[in-house]
Amino acid sequence: MTTAILSGSEGGIGVQDGRKIMTTIMLYQFEECPFCAKVRAVLRELKLPFIAIDVPHERDDPIRQQLLEKSGVPTVPVISIDGRYIGDSQKIIHYLEEHFKKRDTSEKEE
Repeated sequence: MTTAILSGSEGGIGVQDGRKIMTTIMLYQFEECPFCAKVRAVLRELKLPFIAIDVPHERDDPIRQQLLEKSGVPTVPVISIDGRYIGDSQKIIHYLEEHFKKRDTSEKEE
């Protein structure tokens, strides 16, 4: 199992609405998984530091079983953020964009 700190090295400092926030985002993943790659891309796009943890492929592995119990899904990706576990790439991306995407209020209608 590989663990890597990606997209930022400030120990869980992210930016939300122009404010620095302290949070730790853990991404449980398979490196080769396209759905995990989508989540990694959104995390990087939003400039959110995260820790990626490659989990075993075997679904009966204790780590995978814990992720299933906590997230309710048997697949990856799963993120852990502020004590909450979210599975399914679309749900993860929606959550991240809803909570961390900076709203541009300076756009003008033409």
